[in-house]
Amino acid sequence: MSTERSQAIFERAQAVIPGGVNSPVRACRSVGADPIFVVQGDGAYIMDADGNKYIDLIGSWGPLILGHTHREILDTIAETMSMGTTFGAPTEIEVKFAETLRDAVPSMEMVRAVSSGTESTMSALRLARGFTKRDKIIKADGGYHGHADCLLVAAGSGAATLGIPGSAGVPEGAARDTLVVPFNDLAAVEKLVAAGDIAAVIIEPVCGNMGLVAPAPGYLEGLRAITAKHGTLLIFDEVMTGFRVAYGGAQELYNIKPDLTTIGKVVGGGLPAAAFGGRADIMKHLAPLGPVYQAGTLSGNPLAMSAGLKAMEILARPGTYARLEHLGQQLADGLLAAAKAANVPACVNRVGSMLTVFFCTGPVTDYATAKTADTARFGTFFRKLRDRGVFLPPSQFEAMFVSLAHTDEDIQQIVTEARVALAD
Repeated sequence: MSTERSQAIFERAQAVIPGGVNSPVRACRSVGADPIFVVQGDGAYIMDADGNKYIDLIGSWGPLILGHTHREILDTIAETMSMGTTFGAPTEIEVKFAETLRDAVPSMEMVRAVSSGTESTMSALRLARGFTKRDKIIKADGGYHGHADCLLVAAGSGAATLGIPGSAGVPEGAARDTLVVPFNDLAAVEKLVAAGDIAAVIIEPVCGNMGLVAPAPGYLEGLRAITAKHGTLLIFDEVMTGFRVAYGGAQELYNIKPDLTTIGKVVGGGLPAAAFGGRADIMKHLAPLGPVYQAGTLSGNPLAMSAGLKAMEILARPGTYARLEHLGQQLADGLLAAAKAANVPACVNRVGSMLTVFFCTGPVTDYATAKTADTARFGTFFRKLRDRGVFLPPSQFEAMFVSLAHTDEDIQQIVTEARVALAD
């Protein structure tokens, strides 16, 4: 494939944007490649500046569960845009968004809309500290909850991809009250929570930022019991899993009710939107009702709210999640079979339409075991597949996303190309 125009744009980008990208993983450094520059998306496909077409398994890192340029979403945005894009004043559509989110995720008794996943987790943690009057929080090693200072401790996602152990610019005090435990290790959580002064445990119920890692049987139930016993809040970071692994998110799939939930990606319908919410008695501590301050100029803007509402409406239609489950299973089975046929050590972790191929024998159950994967082999796999028209996340530690726009034929094509790449 020719990439001359993408290369030329990348050279320009590096002169005016740090690293040439506005989010580090996009630079493709960990997989030994330069980025392509996308000009168009259509259904399950994207096209780059050189006219190359790819089957897309990134989906803008999760939001595009309906695929690119979904007609109903675009029509909704256009209709809303004709009346204005943002007002900085309340609109009824914000109320409808919150009502729909509450109905889909009943633990979110009250909801506050924001513009990004980082805002939602940062705000939820401030609220948890304000409500409990405690300072410390617990997160999982390799769990990524956005780039707020206190959360860039043992973080996954781009930090894991780039091998950054934390981040320069984060003061010691900001990280001091963040305690880290291995994912799927209840004993470690119990020990810290029992010691006291823990405001919240924040967890991805299904990790997607150390690669896809599912909770072990009883793990989420154990977290709920431990936190409830000690008056510590349980926060589910469902920025990635919300409306992705089930309509009501991972908490519906595993039947667990957290105290607070952060949610994003899918709820914006492809536009920047996120939210956090939970028990009404906790949420009423937010200004203007309570002493915990949180605000945002573009929070709840009509374009994002309308796109998110339409996305949630479409996802509520019968058969949606059975279809996503079928496609995800088909892809996972095909990739694992391709690796076995090529005698390449690999395991595939999947929950619904999220999955990761780890180039190791497995099982992968936490960040420590995820790091045993052969990242160099993954980089080769990424490059060979991209050359053959399949666009994977450019990191061993990020999940692939299947969308409703993918067909059985698309999945079979991905598997066929994977067989060739792995055989090489």
